Amino acid sequence: MSQTEGARLFREAWIAGVRRHFPGEPKPGYVTPWDDTPEWERAAAGAVHDQVRQFLEASEGHAARLTREQKGRFVATCWTAQMYRHFEDPKPGYIADWPELPDWQRETDANIFEAIEKAVS
Repeated sequence: MSQTEGARLFREAWIAGVRRHFPGEPKPGYVTPWDDTPEWERAAAGAVHDQVRQFLEASEGHAARLTREQKGRFVATCWTAQMYRHFEDPKPGYIADWPELPDWQRETDANIFEAIEKAVS
C-alpha cells in the first residue's frame, strides 16, 4: 500500500470513528473529505499509518494481542510526534496526552489502529 493509500485509510478510519463516537455534531474539520484535507494533515496521516504498519509487521502479528487502549495510545503518540513535526507551537488539543483526550477520540484512535491492522493482515 502506498503512503497516499495509507493516509486515505487513516483518514477514512478517523472520519468513521468520529461519526460513530463523537457526541453530537462533530466540527466540520473533523469530517472533512480527503480531497479537502490540508496537505500537512495528509502527510501526518500517511506517516502515522506507516508507523502503525511497521509496528504490526515488526511484531509478526503479535501486536494483535494489545488491548484497545494500547492500540489507541500508540496512534495518539505517533500523531503527537507528527504535530510537533508540522507545527512549531501546536495547539494544545493536537498534543494532548492520552489521559486528557476525550473518550470519543480514544475510541477513534483505537479504531484507526484496528483498521490498519485489518488492512495489513
